[in-house]
Amino acid sequence: MESIGIIMNGVTGRMGYRQHLVRSILAIRDQGGVELPDGRKVQVDPILVGRNEAKLAEIAARHGLEKYSTDLDQVLADPAYAIYFDAQLTSVREDALRRAIAAGKHIYTEKPTAENSEVALELARLATAAGVKNGVVHDKLYLPGLRKLERLLRGGFFGQVLSVRGEFGYWVFEGDWQPAQRPSWNYRAEDGGGIVMDMFAHWNYLLENLFGQVESVYTRAVTHIPTRVDERGATYQATADDAAYAIFELAGGVMVSLNSSWTTRVNRDELVEFHVDGTHGSAVAGLHRCRIQPRAATPKPVWNPDLVESIPFREQWQEMPDNEVFDNGFKAQWEQFLLHVLADGPNDYDLLAGARGVRLAEAGLESSATGRRIELTELSL
Repeated sequence: MESIGIIMNGVTGRMGYRQHLVRSILAIRDQGGVELPDGRKVQVDPILVGRNEAKLAEIAARHGLEKYSTDLDQVLADPAYAIYFDAQLTSVREDALRRAIAAGKHIYTEKPTAENSEVALELARLATAAGVKNGVVHDKLYLPGLRKLERLLRGGFFGQVLSVRGEFGYWVFEGDWQPAQRPSWNYRAEDGGGIVMDMFAHWNYLLENLFGQVESVYTRAVTHIPTRVDERGATYQATADDAAYAIFELAGGVMVSLNSSWTTRVNRDELVEFHVDGTHGSAVAGLHRCRIQPRAATPKPVWNPDLVESIPFREQWQEMPDNEVFDNGFKAQWEQFLLHVLADGPNDYDLLAGARGVRLAEAGLESSATGRRIELTELSL
């Protein structure tokens, strides 16, 4: 069987290991590869790359893999590998992507693609000039709840979309009496941390692909918990934001208010939810679920604070059916990118899209620092 070599850099990290190696590439391997439009199947052939040889060897042995290396340049020079994938820290991603592009590898990478939008845009230009195909992880578009929401949008369920309210987050423990669920670098700005840099790239691709291009942003980013405890038990100062409260204005007039927080306790059905209101109906979509209320079934409440509310509002929403089997979102996009490389399939989620995500995060931080609403201009190659 034909195979395609994939360099996987950063698989010793949580996301690179669990979502990209185990649940994507190894799952594709175990299903017999990816099927091309002409019916042929191409198997994936990964090589693990990183700085810690012992960790790489342990992961490789655990999953029956033979190939791993700590020498990225040597692997990039090997023509057996056509794709370079990066799940490293943002602070070291730029250099590796430049080297991979120079080596003529197709690029697939986590986000943010760079520490600032100028570099992110330059990487997109370099990849285009080199003629290599490139993609950026847009995993949340493949989530069951968001795919159901997309189905509603395509079918005209909402009429005119008016507004979107989003709530994302959960309480990340400080690390003193209970270990934190996120790595300590997330809370150090000097290491590329902060919820704005982490989440605004997600919000950009979700908003522009579902509702419209982001034209302006107003954000207040804060550090609610100033002191945390790291993986070694040492206390450190949190220099990055752990919560962000934002308003986005989209092309076409849709207004979006979106809270992102690692300092909130969850009182909703899922860790992220988007409430969409339109002239003909509303929906609440999360990671997996999507509930709707059409115009004709909308109740007619009357404000009266003197009476206990008797309308069971939450019971008056209808659950959207699955209607299909939803695969892991990371795996689904991996398969799409592999088809892009192998059979010139469609790919809208490239390094230019990644640059727009970085630019939105920058604009959010600028807005927070200056107290101003920041207008966004079009990015182009």
